[in-house]
Amino acid sequence: MDWLPPPPPPLLLAVEASPATLVFQKAKGTLPSGHRRWVLQLRRGGKTLASWPAVSGTRRAQASDRRWSPGNGAPLPVGSYNVGRPERWDGSWWIDLSPRFSTTRSALGIHTCLPGSGCICLPNKADTDAVATWINKAGVRRLQVLN
Repeated sequence: MDWLPPPPPPLLLAVEASPATLVFQKAKGTLPSGHRRWVLQLRRGGKTLASWPAVSGTRRAQASDRRWSPGNGAPLPVGSYNVGRPERWDGSWWIDLSPRFSTTRSALGIHTCLPGSGCICLPNKADTDAVATWINKAGVRRLQVLN
């Protein structure tokens, strides 16, 4: 009988099989534009694979109601979202975000923009291109907004 190496530990299999997810959170400081700094990260199995500076919400609306007041320029509400497939939009990409919780907010997404509004706004097209590529290649289907 041929000798076979032992299988990898179950934890290693779970990490390799775990789907990539996006995580969005406030970061310290401001961008050169004066907007509050946020960061969008691609994570798999507890490791950060990529990271991009971002904006969410207008400068004046950072403390506004994020869940129930559409159109007020507030940052994206805390919670879990389904991530749609990237679609060509205005020379860049639109990536639809569907909240997995109750809210009156709508038309939420990831796209290239500055100044920010209530979406995840990536200040440059190259970063939006990179996020769209990762979503397509890694099969990203979830986003978690932490704070």
